[in-house]
Amino acid sequence: MSAWREPTKADKPPKDADLQTAWNFLQTGVEHIMTRMSTGMTYQYYMLLYTTIYDYCTVPSRGGSLSAQHKGGASLQGADLYKKLNHFLAEHCKSMREEGEKLTDIELLKYYARQWDRYTNGAAYVHKLFNYLNKHWVKREKDEGRKDVYSIYTLALVAWKRNFFKYIQNKDNEPSRLTQAVLKQIELQRNGEAIDNSLLKRVIDSYVALGIDESDAQRQNLEVYHDVFQVYFLQTTERYYKAESAAFVANNSVPDYMKKAEERLSEEADRINLYLHDSTRKELKDYCERVLIQEHQELMWDEFQNLLDSDRESDLARMYGLLVRVENALKPLREKFEAHVKKAGLAAVERVIPAPGALNEQGKQEVLDPKAYIEALLSVHTKFGDIVNGPFRSELGFNGSLDRACREFVNKNAAATTATKSPELLANYCDMLLRKSNRDLDPDSLEAALNQAMVIFKFIDDKDVFQKFYQKKLAQRLVNANSASDDSESSMISKLKDISGFDYTNKLTRMFSDVSVGRDVTERFKEKERRDGHSDDIDFSIMVLGTNFWPLAPTASDYAVPRQLEPVYERFTKFYNDVHSGRKLTWLWHVSKNELRTTYLSQKYIFMTSAYQTAILTLFNENDSLTFKEIQTGTQISENILKPQMTLLAKAKVLTQDGDTYDLNMGFKSKKIRVQLNQPVRSEQKAEATEVLAAVDEDRKFIYQATIVRLMKARKTMKHQALIQDVTAQISTKFTPKVSDIKKAIDYLIDKEYLERGDAKDTYNYLA
Repeated sequence: MSAWREPTKADKPPKDADLQTAWNFLQTGVEHIMTRMSTGMTYQYYMLLYTTIYDYCTVPSRGGSLSAQHKGGASLQGADLYKKLNHFLAEHCKSMREEGEKLTDIELLKYYARQWDRYTNGAAYVHKLFNYLNKHWVKREKDEGRKDVYSIYTLALVAWKRNFFKYIQNKDNEPSRLTQAVLKQIELQRNGEAIDNSLLKRVIDSYVALGIDESDAQRQNLEVYHDVFQVYFLQTTERYYKAESAAFVANNSVPDYMKKAEERLSEEADRINLYLHDSTRKELKDYCERVLIQEHQELMWDEFQNLLDSDRESDLARMYGLLVRVENALKPLREKFEAHVKKAGLAAVERVIPAPGALNEQGKQEVLDPKAYIEALLSVHTKFGDIVNGPFRSELGFNGSLDRACREFVNKNAAATTATKSPELLANYCDMLLRKSNRDLDPDSLEAALNQAMVIFKFIDDKDVFQKFYQKKLAQRLVNANSASDDSESSMISKLKDISGFDYTNKLTRMFSDVSVGRDVTERFKEKERRDGHSDDIDFSIMVLGTNFWPLAPTASDYAVPRQLEPVYERFTKFYNDVHSGRKLTWLWHVSKNELRTTYLSQKYIFMTSAYQTAILTLFNENDSLTFKEIQTGTQISENILKPQMTLLAKAKVLTQDGDTYDLNMGFKSKKIRVQLNQPVRSEQKAEATEVLAAVDEDRKFIYQATIVRLMKARKTMKHQALIQDVTAQISTKFTPKVSDIKKAIDYLIDKEYLERGDAKDTYNYLA
């Protein structure tokens, strides 16, 4: 290397120096900047160079007056200086070719990156050095429309591109030696070898920087990056992963392949951040997903069932994470998942159904336990809900598959032999949760259990059937004061309202409020009794129930109020009629209950009785022995009701029976002081379901009719098929409508002259 002496002020050309003199001085400085900048440059020398450029462009002594100089002289001098610099940069780039042509692979990359760094750093300094030329002559030329004039830094890049870069490119659509070297390094990295990421980034960044539109320097593009590198990079990526994935799946399991594919996709995503331009991200992602996932998706589809059967959630999550990237690749999984959940639900129900002929502890036919049934349904929903929310990331399609499968096995299974069975069992399960006898759950656990019950409720098709059964059970809990808590009852009604609306829970809400009203009425009556000085030997409480809201109809049987109760009965009736004139009280003796204290035994007992049992037993205050006929005459209870009650009392050994005669058992004994005699009659339990379903059928007839009238009133005229479809759509949130029932409702409304058949075929008209 030749010795270097930094020029001084004495070496600076005069202000009016000609082009060659000025350039000779400038060339030495520019060459130093471009080749030896690592040795540094003093500020004084830099300013000498800057001043020389300024002097050359502004001194008016080179042909013409000052005004002429401003008109055109400065432009001419700037043009000459620009040409000199352009020629220097071109020759400087050419001088790098020879050594570059001898190198390949990593050595070529290192050489190129080293030269690029030195060149662009130097060009940045030269750009600043020629700042005056940039601001004036270059700007003026560009403003006048010159497309072949660039700022000095851009000029340097154009020189590099024209005189060095294009000479290391290959022809015939083959990647350049430089790009081949880059691709080889990437392949080595894919094969697990360590490479210099920063080296690749410097080379690839140069491809981006060289995206100069030579016809318009203002426009930058990625043509060089795309044409010289990206096209070949994507091609080699596709070839590499096609070969690797084919070999891997031939010798490994599908779960192992999914891990491999996941790793490769992650590596390629990292590659963008390490040294590729972000514009490659989408195409690289598409290439990799097509080769690594789409071309092997059928293998994953076939493996899906095995993963479900084995509960391999991590592999399911991995499969989802891969296939979600490919359009429509999840559809077969959703279908298989739906079928799998349905099968699991049906199997869970089968396991809790009592075996044919199985007997319970009382020696009676074992019946399906509502708790076991609902918990079996919930266990399936919970298990696969966790999979949807976990491995399948709560994806809407899998949520839909889960919902459809659950709705299917909840409404149609081995236990639900009729459409009404699941609603009935769910209502019984809720009743069990909300009863005072349920001591297994604290308030928080009870609330959680009710929330779970609502999960099954959402899947039930015939929600009106559940409503009727639930209303019946709620009435029993409220009337018998068997509710676990008012808060829990209110919470349950709110949950039903949130799902099915105000109309669905209107009667339930009114029933609940009637209980509070009843307490108030009782308190006011007792206060009046105290004021009037009546004996408080009889503790009396009353519930006044709204006729249209409670599923409690009076029985056809007469009832003779026991003489011990008759005075308070009559006083309350008068009290209520005085307060509420015009209202009629209908006494529901079949759901009334009493407590009787014994005085005829050495041990005092409290008998928990129905109103019927109270009427029977109080007859024995005067007689120790009575015939069935005498009891019936004294109580006025119909035979079909009286007989089961007598059977219960005899079975409890409160009475003894000898043919048609009943005697008070003077030797009665019980381990409990409070003896529950008010047991449900088996025939009444069986009749309850029949009554509920009959009430549902009646309600449905009205719903069909009301829906049809509402639609026809709005449309005036409708085609038969359109009317059927619209009625079905509106009613399906309440229950599963039947076309035959809709047709019956239409015929009924035609008979009642709400509708008429139109002149056109299959058309109905509304009659106002």
